[in-house]
Amino acid sequence: MSTENAISHATDVQQTHHEKNGKAVYVIPIFFFGIIAIAFAIGLTLNPRELPSVLIGKPVPAFNLPPVEGRKLGLSSSDFEGKVSLVNVFASWCAECRAEHPILMELGAMNIVPIHGLNYKDKPVDAKNWLDGLGDPYTRTGADRDGRVAIDWGVYGVPETFLVNRKGEIVFKHIGAITWKVFEEQIRPLIEELQKTSAN
Repeated sequence: MSTENAISHATDVQQTHHEKNGKAVYVIPIFFFGIIAIAFAIGLTLNPRELPSVLIGKPVPAFNLPPVEGRKLGLSSSDFEGKVSLVNVFASWCAECRAEHPILMELGAMNIVPIHGLNYKDKPVDAKNWLDGLGDPYTRTGADRDGRVAIDWGVYGVPETFLVNRKGEIVFKHIGAITWKVFEEQIRPLIEELQKTSAN
């Protein structure tokens, strides 16, 4: 091969190499962008209120919380043994909590099941004023001031409500404010079934 042909061949090889590298520079980001776009699209189809909890079927996390200011009874993991109960995660600064509070008050008056409150990242005086002003539907109320217990429960945000069986196992989780529709269609049937099981 002549020197001239060798130089021409080397130039062609170099150009081909650059072309391939140039294509790779564009193709790789497009590929990863496509993956991200697909994942995002799938995420948009999910209902955040129906996110499964990894704690379903497992015992409540071990914890021991002091009572909310002005209350005598705090909340601990030992309080769930032997009875079916609801646990409502709430905060005075939560708008949805205010929306669901009248329902919790009615449920508390109906005495269907003990309702325990888990007060999330609240100022003591704000939590006290909330319950004093709007009413207190809770049998026990634990002050989770740093939010660590809620994290152990897998809480995404407030309000959230859990149903616990007499063995102290979490059997149901609802994200967002409870409505009468949610209670009658999802929670009450579970409570009745668990209470029947408890009675046998």
